Amino acid sequence: MRISARLFRPASKGAKEAGAELPPGPPVRSRPADTAPAPAPLTAQEISLLRASIEVVSPLAGEVTVYFYAILFTRYPEVRDLFPADLDVQRDRLLRGLLRIVDLVDDPDNLVRFCARLGRDHRKFGALNGHYPAVGACLLDSLARFAGPVWSEELAAAWTRAYGLVAQVMSQAADEDARSSPAVWPAEIIHHVQRGHGIAEITVRPQSPYPYTAGQYASVETPWQPRAWRYYSPSHAPRADTTLTFHVRAVRGGQVSNPLVHQAKVGDVIRLGPAQGEMTLEPGTNRDLVCVAGGTGLAPIRALVDQAAQSGLQRFVDVFIGARTSDELYGLDDMLRMSQRHHWLSVRAAVSHERIPGLEGTLPEVLRDFGPWYRHEAFLSGPVEMVTEAARILLRQGASPARIHYDPFDVPVLEAALLPRRVEAEARPS
Repeated sequence: MRISARLFRPASKGAKEAGAELPPGPPVRSRPADTAPAPAPLTAQEISLLRASIEVVSPLAGEVTVYFYAILFTRYPEVRDLFPADLDVQRDRLLRGLLRIVDLVDDPDNLVRFCARLGRDHRKFGALNGHYPAVGACLLDSLARFAGPVWSEELAAAWTRAYGLVAQVMSQAADEDARSSPAVWPAEIIHHVQRGHGIAEITVRPQSPYPYTAGQYASVETPWQPRAWRYYSPSHAPRADTTLTFHVRAVRGGQVSNPLVHQAKVGDVIRLGPAQGEMTLEPGTNRDLVCVAGGTGLAPIRALVDQAAQSGLQRFVDVFIGARTSDELYGLDDMLRMSQRHHWLSVRAAVSHERIPGLEGTLPEVLRDFGPWYRHEAFLSGPVEMVTEAARILLRQGASPARIHYDPFDVPVLEAALLPRRVEAEARPS
Protein backbone atom coordinates (compact mmCIF):
# COMPACT_ATOMS: atom_id res chain seq x y z
CA MET A 1 0.00 0.00 0.00
CA ARG A 2 0.98 3.64 -0.35
CA ILE A 3 -0.25 6.38 1.96
CA SER A 4 -1.55 9.08 -0.30
CA ALA A 5 -0.76 12.75 0.11
CA ARG A 6 -4.21 13.42 -1.34
CA LEU A 7 -5.47 12.97 2.21
CA PHE A 8 -4.29 16.48 2.99
CA ARG A 9 -4.14 18.24 -0.37
CA PRO A 10 -6.64 21.11 -0.63
CA ALA A 11 -8.06 21.38 -4.11
CA SER A 12 -7.89 25.18 -4.10
CA LYS A 13 -4.30 25.63 -2.91
CA GLY A 14 -0.98 24.15 -3.98
CA ALA A 15 1.59 22.84 -1.57
CA LYS A 16 4.15 25.35 -0.31
CA GLU A 17 7.80 25.34 -1.21
CA ALA A 18 10.21 24.35 1.58
CA GLY A 19 13.29 26.40 0.74
CA ALA A 20 16.76 25.90 2.17
CA GLU A 21 17.62 27.73 5.39
CA LEU A 22 20.68 27.93 7.65
CA PRO A 23 21.75 25.40 8.56
CA PRO A 24 20.54 23.51 5.47
CA GLY A 25 18.68 20.27 5.90
CA PRO A 26 19.94 16.97 4.53
CA PRO A 27 18.30 15.35 1.54
CA VAL A 28 15.68 12.78 2.50
CA ARG A 29 15.98 9.26 1.15
CA SER A 30 12.78 7.88 2.51
CA ARG A 31 11.01 4.63 1.83
CA PRO A 32 7.94 4.93 -0.40
CA ALA A 33 4.86 5.94 1.54
CA ASP A 34 1.75 3.76 1.72
CA THR A 35 -1.47 4.38 -0.18
CA ALA A 36 -5.00 4.07 1.10
CA PRO A 37 -8.46 5.15 -0.02
CA ALA A 38 -8.45 8.90 0.53
CA PRO A 39 -11.35 10.70 2.19
CA ALA A 40 -12.13 14.28 1.17
CA PRO A 41 -9.04 16.47 1.67
CA LEU A 42 -8.90 19.38 4.04
CA THR A 43 -10.25 22.57 2.53
CA ALA A 44 -8.48 25.92 2.47
CA GLN A 45 -11.01 27.19 5.01
CA GLU A 46 -10.27 24.30 7.38
CA ILE A 47 -6.54 24.90 7.07
CA SER A 48 -7.06 28.58 7.86
CA LEU A 49 -9.10 27.71 10.94
CA LEU A 50 -6.45 25.29 12.23
CA ARG A 51 -3.69 27.84 11.91
CA ALA A 52 -5.70 30.61 13.51
CA SER A 53 -6.53 28.44 16.50
CA ILE A 54 -2.88 27.47 17.01
CA GLU A 55 -1.98 31.16 17.11
CA VAL A 56 -4.47 31.57 19.95
CA VAL A 57 -3.34 28.63 22.10
CA SER A 58 0.44 28.85 21.47
CA PRO A 59 1.04 31.44 24.23
CA LEU A 60 -0.60 28.96 26.64
CA ALA A 61 1.35 25.97 25.32
CA GLY A 62 2.66 24.81 28.69
CA GLU A 63 -0.80 24.82 30.26
CA VAL A 64 -2.31 23.07 27.24
CA THR A 65 0.11 20.14 27.39
CA VAL A 66 -0.15 19.78 31.18
CA TYR A 67 -3.94 19.69 30.91
CA PHE A 68 -3.82 17.23 27.99
CA TYR A 69 -1.75 14.66 29.86
CA ALA A 70 -3.79 15.12 33.03
CA ILE A 71 -7.09 14.28 31.37
CA LEU A 72 -5.53 11.57 29.18
CA PHE A 73 -4.21 9.67 32.21
CA THR A 74 -7.40 10.26 34.20
CA ARG A 75 -9.70 8.97 31.48
CA TYR A 76 -7.39 6.27 30.16
CA PRO A 77 -5.04 5.22 33.00
CA GLU A 78 -3.95 2.16 31.03
CA VAL A 79 -1.88 4.38 28.66
CA ARG A 80 0.25 5.92 31.45
CA ASP A 81 2.80 3.11 31.19
CA LEU A 82 3.55 4.13 27.60
CA PHE A 83 5.12 7.38 28.80
CA PRO A 84 8.27 8.15 30.82
CA ALA A 85 7.95 9.00 34.49
CA ASP A 86 9.25 12.53 33.85
CA LEU A 87 6.87 14.17 31.39
CA ASP A 88 8.67 17.50 31.00
CA VAL A 89 10.45 16.46 27.81
CA GLN A 90 7.39 14.64 26.51
CA ARG A 91 5.18 17.74 26.88
CA ASP A 92 7.59 19.73 24.77
CA ARG A 93 7.66 17.05 22.09
CA LEU A 94 3.86 16.91 21.92
CA LEU A 95 3.68 20.63 21.28
CA ARG A 96 6.46 20.60 18.70
CA GLY A 97 4.86 17.72 16.85
CA LEU A 98 1.51 19.49 16.82
CA LEU A 99 3.04 22.75 15.60
CA ARG A 100 4.85 20.97 12.80
CA ILE A 101 1.71 19.19 11.66
CA VAL A 102 -0.15 22.51 11.45
CA ASP A 103 2.82 24.12 9.69
CA LEU A 104 2.80 21.37 7.04
CA VAL A 105 -0.96 21.10 6.69
CA ASP A 106 -0.95 22.71 3.22
CA ASP A 107 2.15 20.73 2.12
CA PRO A 108 0.55 17.28 1.69
CA ASP A 109 3.58 15.31 0.53
CA ASN A 110 5.80 16.45 3.37
CA LEU A 111 2.98 16.15 5.90
CA VAL A 112 2.42 12.53 4.94
CA ARG A 113 6.16 11.86 5.18
CA PHE A 114 6.30 13.46 8.64
CA CYS A 115 3.25 11.61 9.96
CA ALA A 116 4.48 8.29 8.57
CA ARG A 117 7.77 8.80 10.42
CA LEU A 118 5.85 9.51 13.60
CA GLY A 119 3.78 6.36 13.16
CA ARG A 120 6.80 4.13 12.63
CA ASP A 121 8.69 5.73 15.52
CA HIS A 122 5.74 5.33 17.92
CA ARG A 123 5.87 1.55 17.61
CA LYS A 124 8.76 1.45 20.08
CA PHE A 125 6.53 3.13 22.70
CA GLY A 126 3.95 0.36 22.41
CA ALA A 127 1.39 2.62 20.72
CA LEU A 128 -1.60 0.74 19.30
CA ASN A 129 -4.19 1.82 16.75
CA GLY A 130 -6.78 1.78 19.53
CA HIS A 131 -4.91 4.55 21.35
CA TYR A 132 -5.43 7.14 18.61
CA PRO A 133 -9.11 7.91 19.37
CA ALA A 134 -8.35 8.41 23.08
CA VAL A 135 -5.48 10.77 22.33
CA GLY A 136 -7.56 12.64 19.76
CA ALA A 137 -10.48 13.18 22.11
CA CYS A 138 -8.23 14.54 24.87
CA LEU A 139 -6.33 16.73 22.43
CA LEU A 140 -9.52 18.35 21.14
CA ASP A 141 -10.84 18.88 24.65
CA SER A 142 -7.56 20.55 25.61
CA LEU A 143 -7.60 22.84 22.59
CA ALA A 144 -11.25 23.74 23.21
CA ARG A 145 -10.55 24.63 26.82
CA PHE A 146 -7.71 27.03 26.04
CA ALA A 147 -9.01 28.45 22.75
CA GLY A 148 -11.89 30.00 24.69
CA PRO A 149 -14.45 31.93 22.60
CA VAL A 150 -12.51 31.17 19.39
CA TRP A 151 -13.61 27.53 19.63
CA SER A 152 -16.65 26.78 17.50
CA GLU A 153 -18.43 23.82 15.97
CA GLU A 154 -16.74 24.60 12.66
CA LEU A 155 -13.29 24.68 14.28
CA ALA A 156 -13.99 21.48 16.21
CA ALA A 157 -14.99 19.77 12.97
CA ALA A 158 -11.80 20.94 11.25
CA TRP A 159 -9.61 19.63 14.07
CA THR A 160 -11.53 16.35 14.17
CA ARG A 161 -10.98 15.77 10.46
CA ALA A 162 -7.33 16.84 10.58
CA TYR A 163 -6.53 14.61 13.53
CA GLY A 164 -8.36 11.71 11.91
CA LEU A 165 -6.26 12.01 8.77
CA VAL A 166 -3.02 12.26 10.76
CA ALA A 167 -3.95 9.21 12.83
CA GLN A 168 -4.80 7.28 9.67
CA VAL A 169 -1.38 7.95 8.13
CA MET A 170 0.44 7.13 11.37
CA SER A 171 -1.41 3.86 11.96
CA GLN A 172 -1.01 2.71 8.35
CA ALA A 173 2.71 3.43 8.41
CA ALA A 174 3.07 1.54 11.69
CA ASP A 175 1.12 -1.43 10.33
CA GLU A 176 3.26 -1.52 7.19
CA ASP A 177 6.46 -1.36 9.25
CA ALA A 178 5.27 -4.15 11.55
CA ARG A 179 5.05 -6.54 8.59
CA SER A 180 8.82 -6.44 8.11
CA SER A 181 10.50 -5.21 11.32
CA PRO A 182 10.23 -5.61 15.09
CA ALA A 183 9.33 -2.55 17.12
CA VAL A 184 12.53 -2.80 19.19
CA TRP A 185 15.75 -4.81 19.26
CA PRO A 186 16.95 -5.99 22.72
CA ALA A 187 20.75 -5.77 22.78
CA GLU A 188 23.21 -7.10 25.36
CA ILE A 189 26.21 -5.02 26.36
CA ILE A 190 29.33 -7.11 25.61
CA HIS A 191 32.00 -4.42 25.98
CA HIS A 192 32.12 -1.23 28.08
CA VAL A 193 35.25 0.96 28.20
CA GLN A 194 35.73 4.42 29.73
CA ARG A 195 37.49 6.78 27.33
CA GLY A 196 37.83 9.76 29.66
CA HIS A 197 36.07 13.12 29.83
CA GLY A 198 32.76 11.40 30.55
CA ILE A 199 32.80 9.30 27.39
CA ALA A 200 32.24 5.55 27.24
CA GLU A 201 32.62 3.21 24.29
CA ILE A 202 29.82 0.66 24.49
CA THR A 203 29.47 -2.39 22.27
CA VAL A 204 26.22 -4.35 22.15
CA ARG A 205 25.00 -7.51 20.43
CA PRO A 206 21.34 -7.31 19.34
CA GLN A 207 19.26 -10.47 19.72
CA SER A 208 18.49 -10.23 16.00
CA PRO A 209 20.38 -8.36 13.24
CA TYR A 210 19.85 -4.61 13.47
CA PRO A 211 19.44 -2.99 10.03
CA TYR A 212 21.05 0.40 9.52
CA THR A 213 23.26 2.34 7.14
CA ALA A 214 26.54 4.01 8.11
CA GLY A 215 25.82 7.52 9.32
CA GLN A 216 22.38 6.72 10.74
CA TYR A 217 21.48 6.76 14.45
CA ALA A 218 19.50 4.50 16.76
CA SER A 219 17.17 5.49 19.58
CA VAL A 220 18.28 3.83 22.83
CA GLU A 221 16.33 2.97 25.99
CA THR A 222 17.98 1.72 29.18
CA PRO A 223 16.50 -0.40 31.98
CA TRP A 224 17.28 2.41 34.45
CA GLN A 225 14.96 4.95 32.82
CA PRO A 226 12.19 3.02 31.05
CA ARG A 227 10.46 4.82 28.18
CA ALA A 228 13.11 7.54 28.04
CA TRP A 229 14.78 7.34 24.62
CA ARG A 230 17.89 9.12 23.33
CA TYR A 231 19.74 8.96 20.03
CA TYR A 232 23.24 7.58 19.37
CA SER A 233 25.08 6.72 16.17
CA PRO A 234 27.04 3.50 15.62
CA SER A 235 30.69 4.43 15.06
CA HIS A 236 31.19 2.05 12.13
CA ALA A 237 29.58 0.58 9.04
CA PRO A 238 27.49 -2.61 9.55
CA ARG A 239 29.61 -5.55 10.76
CA ALA A 240 29.39 -9.19 9.82
CA ASP A 241 28.99 -10.18 13.48
CA THR A 242 26.02 -7.74 13.83
CA THR A 243 27.53 -6.02 16.90
CA LEU A 244 27.21 -2.25 17.33
CA THR A 245 29.56 0.18 19.07
CA PHE A 246 28.30 3.52 20.40
CA HIS A 247 30.26 6.47 21.78
CA VAL A 248 28.24 8.01 24.64
CA ARG A 249 29.09 11.18 26.55
CA ALA A 250 27.48 11.63 29.97
CA VAL A 251 25.42 14.82 29.86
CA ARG A 252 24.64 16.69 33.07
CA GLY A 253 21.20 15.50 34.16
CA GLY A 254 21.04 13.05 31.26
CA GLN A 255 18.52 10.31 32.05
CA VAL A 256 19.98 7.92 29.47
CA SER A 257 23.58 9.01 28.98
CA ASN A 258 24.59 8.99 32.65
CA PRO A 259 23.45 5.41 33.35
CA LEU A 260 25.04 4.23 30.10
CA VAL A 261 28.39 5.79 30.94
CA HIS A 262 28.57 5.34 34.72
CA GLN A 263 26.24 2.47 35.59
CA ALA A 264 25.99 0.05 32.68
CA LYS A 265 28.12 -3.07 32.67
CA VAL A 266 28.71 -6.13 30.53
CA GLY A 267 25.63 -8.33 30.54
CA ASP A 268 23.09 -5.51 30.86
CA VAL A 269 20.43 -5.35 28.15
CA ILE A 270 19.30 -2.15 26.48
CA ARG A 271 16.69 -1.68 23.75
CA LEU A 272 17.18 -0.12 20.31
CA GLY A 273 14.51 1.59 18.26
CA PRO A 274 14.64 1.52 14.44
CA ALA A 275 17.49 3.33 12.68
CA GLN A 276 16.78 6.81 11.40
CA GLY A 277 18.64 9.55 9.60
CA GLU A 278 19.62 10.57 6.09
CA MET A 279 23.26 11.54 6.73
CA THR A 280 24.43 8.63 4.59
CA LEU A 281 26.57 8.16 1.50
CA GLU A 282 24.71 8.21 -1.79
CA PRO A 283 25.22 4.74 -3.35
CA GLY A 284 27.34 4.66 -6.48
CA THR A 285 28.68 8.23 -6.35
CA ASN A 286 32.38 8.98 -5.90
CA ARG A 287 32.35 12.69 -5.06
CA ASP A 288 35.10 13.71 -2.62
CA LEU A 289 33.98 14.20 0.99
CA VAL A 290 34.67 16.75 3.70
CA CYS A 291 33.59 15.69 7.20
CA VAL A 292 33.46 17.85 10.34
CA ALA A 293 33.12 16.27 13.80
CA GLY A 294 32.96 17.72 17.29
CA GLY A 295 32.91 15.58 20.44
CA THR A 296 31.01 12.30 20.11
CA GLY A 297 29.75 13.64 16.78
CA LEU A 298 32.80 11.77 15.54
CA ALA A 299 30.85 8.47 15.73
CA PRO A 300 28.74 8.87 12.55
CA ILE A 301 31.68 10.51 10.73
CA ARG A 302 33.87 7.53 11.55
CA ALA A 303 31.10 5.24 10.30
CA LEU A 304 30.97 7.13 7.00
CA VAL A 305 34.75 6.82 6.59
CA ASP A 306 34.45 3.10 7.36
CA GLN A 307 31.74 2.79 4.70
CA ALA A 308 33.84 4.73 2.18
CA ALA A 309 36.72 2.33 2.77
CA GLN A 310 34.46 -0.67 2.16
CA SER A 311 32.87 0.77 -0.98
CA GLY A 312 36.09 0.67 -2.99
CA LEU A 313 35.16 3.87 -4.83
CA GLN A 314 37.97 6.26 -5.73
CA ARG A 315 37.47 9.41 -3.68
CA PHE A 316 39.34 11.61 -1.23
CA VAL A 317 38.03 12.22 2.26
CA ASP A 318 39.06 15.14 4.51
CA VAL A 319 38.08 14.83 8.18
CA PHE A 320 38.26 17.71 10.67
CA ILE A 321 37.98 16.91 14.39
CA GLY A 322 37.54 19.64 16.98
CA ALA A 323 37.58 20.07 20.75
CA ARG A 324 38.25 22.71 23.40
CA THR A 325 41.65 21.25 24.41
CA SER A 326 44.04 18.62 23.07
CA ASP A 327 43.08 16.23 25.89
CA GLU A 328 39.50 16.34 24.65
CA LEU A 329 40.35 15.41 21.06
CA TYR A 330 38.34 12.26 21.40
CA GLY A 331 39.04 9.56 18.81
CA LEU A 332 41.83 11.43 17.03
CA ASP A 333 44.38 8.62 17.39
CA ASP A 334 41.96 6.09 15.94
CA MET A 335 41.26 8.32 12.93
CA LEU A 336 44.97 8.94 12.39
CA ARG A 337 45.55 5.18 12.31
CA MET A 338 42.81 4.89 9.70
CA SER A 339 44.51 7.60 7.63
CA GLN A 340 47.75 5.57 7.70
CA ARG A 341 45.88 2.61 6.19
CA HIS A 342 44.10 4.66 3.51
CA HIS A 343 46.03 7.10 1.31
CA TRP A 344 42.82 8.94 0.36
CA LEU A 345 42.00 9.90 3.96
CA SER A 346 43.32 13.11 5.56
CA VAL A 347 42.65 13.89 9.22
CA ARG A 348 43.16 17.30 10.83
CA ALA A 349 42.45 18.51 14.36
CA ALA A 350 41.63 21.86 15.94
CA VAL A 351 41.44 23.06 19.53
CA SER A 352 39.72 26.30 20.48
CA HIS A 353 40.84 26.90 24.08
CA GLU A 354 44.52 25.94 24.03
CA ARG A 355 47.53 27.36 22.21
CA ILE A 356 49.05 24.54 20.16
CA PRO A 357 50.99 25.41 16.98
CA GLY A 358 49.20 24.06 13.94
CA LEU A 359 46.07 23.10 15.85
CA GLU A 360 44.80 26.36 17.30
CA GLY A 361 41.39 27.69 16.25
CA THR A 362 37.77 26.74 16.24
CA LEU A 363 36.74 23.88 14.02
CA PRO A 364 34.78 26.07 11.58
CA GLU A 365 37.78 28.43 11.31
CA VAL A 366 40.14 25.59 10.46
CA LEU A 367 37.60 24.23 7.97
CA ARG A 368 37.48 27.65 6.28
CA ASP A 369 41.25 27.96 6.07
CA PHE A 370 41.66 24.62 4.28
CA GLY A 371 38.83 25.30 1.84
CA PRO A 372 37.14 25.97 -0.44
CA TRP A 373 34.93 22.90 -0.41
CA TYR A 374 32.31 23.72 -3.05
CA ARG A 375 33.10 20.56 -5.04
CA HIS A 376 32.72 18.26 -2.04
CA GLU A 377 29.90 16.45 -0.32
CA ALA A 378 29.91 17.70 3.28
CA PHE A 379 28.90 15.85 6.46
CA LEU A 380 28.65 17.69 9.79
CA SER A 381 28.12 16.21 13.25
CA GLY A 382 28.54 17.69 16.71
CA PRO A 383 27.37 20.64 18.84
CA VAL A 384 24.65 22.83 17.37
CA GLU A 385 26.79 25.97 17.22
CA MET A 386 29.62 24.15 15.46
CA VAL A 387 27.36 22.55 12.86
CA THR A 388 25.56 25.83 12.19
CA GLU A 389 28.75 27.85 11.72
CA ALA A 390 30.42 25.16 9.61
CA ALA A 391 27.37 25.06 7.35
CA ARG A 392 27.49 28.84 6.91
CA ILE A 393 31.17 28.71 5.98
CA LEU A 394 30.55 25.99 3.41
CA LEU A 395 27.72 27.99 1.87
CA ARG A 396 29.86 31.13 1.69
CA GLN A 397 32.51 29.09 -0.14
CA GLY A 398 29.96 28.08 -2.75
CA ALA A 399 28.87 24.67 -1.51
CA SER A 400 25.41 23.57 -2.63
CA PRO A 401 22.88 23.29 0.23
CA ALA A 402 21.85 19.91 -1.19
CA ARG A 403 25.41 18.64 -0.57
CA ILE A 404 25.60 19.72 3.09
CA HIS A 405 24.34 16.95 5.36
CA TYR A 406 23.70 16.98 9.08
CA ASP A 407 21.22 15.27 11.34
CA PRO A 408 18.58 16.93 13.56
CA PHE A 409 19.85 18.30 16.84
CA ASP A 410 17.30 17.07 19.39
CA VAL A 411 14.39 14.79 18.50
CA PRO A 412 15.10 13.51 14.98
CA VAL A 413 11.59 12.32 14.19
CA LEU A 414 10.25 15.81 14.96
CA GLU A 415 13.06 17.76 13.31
CA ALA A 416 14.16 15.73 10.28
CA ALA A 417 14.40 17.97 7.24
CA LEU A 418 11.88 17.64 4.44
CA LEU A 419 12.52 18.14 0.75
CA PRO A 420 11.43 21.00 -1.48
CA ARG A 421 8.74 19.68 -3.78
CA ARG A 422 10.91 19.99 -6.88
CA VAL A 423 13.40 17.54 -5.33
CA GLU A 424 10.65 15.19 -4.21
CA ALA A 425 9.40 14.98 -7.77
CA GLU A 426 12.86 13.92 -8.94
CA ALA A 427 13.19 11.33 -6.16
CA ARG A 428 9.72 9.82 -6.52
CA PRO A 429 9.68 6.56 -8.54
CA SER A 430 7.86 6.80 -11.85
